[in-house]
Amino acid sequence: MNAPLPRLSQELILPQPYLLFLGDTTEPSFAKTAFGLAHWAADQCIGEFTIPGATVTTGLATLTPAEAKEAGARSMVIGVANQGGIIGRSWISALVEALDAGLDIVSGLHVRLASIPELEQAAARNGRRLIDIRNPPGDLPVGTGRKRSGKRLLTVGTDCALGKKYTALALHRAFTKRGVDADFRATGQTGIMIAGRGIPMDAVISDFEAGAAEVLSPDAEDRHWDLIEGQGSIFNPSYAAVSLGLLHGSQPDVFVVCHDPTRKTILGLNGFDVPSVEEVIDMTIRLGSRTNPAIRCAGVSLNTSSFDEGEAEALMKAESKRLQLPVADPVRGGAAFEALVDACLA
Repeated sequence: MNAPLPRLSQELILPQPYLLFLGDTTEPSFAKTAFGLAHWAADQCIGEFTIPGATVTTGLATLTPAEAKEAGARSMVIGVANQGGIIGRSWISALVEALDAGLDIVSGLHVRLASIPELEQAAARNGRRLIDIRNPPGDLPVGTGRKRSGKRLLTVGTDCALGKKYTALALHRAFTKRGVDADFRATGQTGIMIAGRGIPMDAVISDFEAGAAEVLSPDAEDRHWDLIEGQGSIFNPSYAAVSLGLLHGSQPDVFVVCHDPTRKTILGLNGFDVPSVEEVIDMTIRLGSRTNPAIRCAGVSLNTSSFDEGEAEALMKAESKRLQLPVADPVRGGAAFEALVDACLA
């Protein structure tokens, strides 16, 4: 999926295939990492492993770590993103079992795996790795603003958690299906696990955000496209710094605005209204043109998961007419999504 990146001394390359660990999770929304991997990287997922109490499943085969190792798995991914990003005490014996079976452990949680003595000891005993996704390379440069060869697309949002990763992945799949030379560039924990590599932008020191984006999407052949997973929103008071650094460093030729029409206020910040799609288009062009004066908006990715098929189709048509841009839901696909792809490649 990925063309080689400039070599960093701490470049993150993940051991695939994966066994997905769901712990004792009962809330589906907490298993979004596992669901994302099962959906977008099914060919890299051997099965799932749970402990007593779990009611959530990805639908993959249930395997023990030893069985998964025998089937070809190289690591066990913690597929849970719970409140606080913690590793429950009830999980420890299962994680040790995976290490004893010869699997590395991959985690996108805030808690560092090596901070848990049982895991550190088991990893050392078995010669296995404890891999924390939220650990950016230590030798990132500052941004230069230098124009790079190749083409780039960045997904941007009216807010957080409304489809930027899914949109970039869907567009990448559509580009490659059409024979376009393209790579998906991951910037968040689940995206990195799907791609097998990337840079966790929310863990990069602010001074190096733009530089990290430049490293993530280096010079390429003129016809090559990088589809870059967006983060946050330049209108989000909490995360705008990450979003702006990613915008400047990505130097996108094209961007797609991702929006959830049911969301009225910024996630977790009820005092701030979600900006309109038009505001995001205008501000992204104004700020993005600093490093790429030719930046343009190709269209809108609408999250219509709260609507039935008829309602979603009517809404997308109405928004497309109002904005005079292609509007589609990449999960639903269809003619509207193909029109969005056309506009991106135009």
